[in-house]
Amino acid sequence: MRGASKAKQAKMGKDMEQLYAKRLKRYVTAMRNEKPDRIPIRPFVAEFTAKYAGYTCQEVTHDFEKAFAAVRRCTADFDWDAVVGNMVYVWTGLTQAIGLKYYGVPGVDVPPDTGFQYREPPEDKAFMKPDEYDLLIEDPTGFLFNVWLPRVSADVKPTGEPTSYRNNLSFLKGGMAMLSYFNSFGKQNELLRSESGTVSAISGILKAPFDILADKLRGYLGLVTDVFERPDKVLAACEALMPHLAHVALSGADPDKNVPIGLWMHRGCAPFFSPEQFERFNWATLKPVIEEIWAQGHQVLFYAEGDWNTHLKSFAELPEKSIIYHVDRADIFEAHRALGHKFCISGGIPNFLLSYGTAEQVRDCCKKVIDGVAGDGGYIMDASAIIQNDAKVENIRAMTEFTREYGAY
Repeated sequence: MRGASKAKQAKMGKDMEQLYAKRLKRYVTAMRNEKPDRIPIRPFVAEFTAKYAGYTCQEVTHDFEKAFAAVRRCTADFDWDAVVGNMVYVWTGLTQAIGLKYYGVPGVDVPPDTGFQYREPPEDKAFMKPDEYDLLIEDPTGFLFNVWLPRVSADVKPTGEPTSYRNNLSFLKGGMAMLSYFNSFGKQNELLRSESGTVSAISGILKAPFDILADKLRGYLGLVTDVFERPDKVLAACEALMPHLAHVALSGADPDKNVPIGLWMHRGCAPFFSPEQFERFNWATLKPVIEEIWAQGHQVLFYAEGDWNTHLKSFAELPEKSIIYHVDRADIFEAHRALGHKFCISGGIPNFLLSYGTAEQVRDCCKKVIDGVAGDGGYIMDASAIIQNDAKVENIRAMTEFTREYGAY
């Protein structure tokens, strides 16, 4: 009996490896803007996984092992091709190890069934002051450690102030928490591979230098002021951040150069900033980073949150196949007309439809998108934006099953 059990396990393992290899080929082929055997399904699922697995948002935020388990259950039950190991990426153990102030944590700062939130300070309390650009430009790393970190952490003392037990312990706790959390993703990816033959969708992370200023340093309102009152400083700061962000992106990239580096695109687009400001500050300091990453053989997933269609001509300047372009609130058919000849397109199924529509409406939308952009390959099925716990299970199932049935080439 024991020998039979081992033989069964070995066969299951072989079957999963074959399934994984098939899915990886399908996913990579589509990302290279070519035609695979069928349309890959790669939903970026966050708090939806908690809802499906019977957890609250609080539970999967406080306990990343529950978050990992919820992802694995979803991938096994829905039979997806690729996912991120955990899209509920804020783990309380890490954020509270140093008392980070810019996260609203479920069950602590927001209700337990609400996903984590970003809390941006008012303009006069921004984490970087308008007269500190030169400090950032001269030494970005030094500025982050000496100035920024004490402002965003409840426990870290500013330079020159007396140290404390909590200050010293925060670095120990923070380092241990970071190692514990990020080292666990390797095991999670292996379990996804062995249990359900699922591919890890991305590896590595990138943000535009301009978005770093807007999101974590000056805030949106502060940066709006700066692009008019001190534009040269803004541009110099973006240029100073470029090599650091490229290094971070490449240090976490897939060594096999199969899956892309994720780029979350935030506040650099119209109407937050004008097209001219986008070109001068955002694109001028992001495009060279993308080109350098592609020169080293790695694609970048442009996760275009919001509507970036104003800037499609700029994105078309990038080398062929260097990016995968993800469509959120923009017109996916316009994006495909502008970029589909060079790049793979993903997304385009509205989140509001997945939350408030019917399964039949979801299937109709999927058919329209597939017919319009996926005929020659180069398309990956996904929701428009990260899927949270307001999405209906039956609608996610409808999106998945319809694509499986209708998306074969």
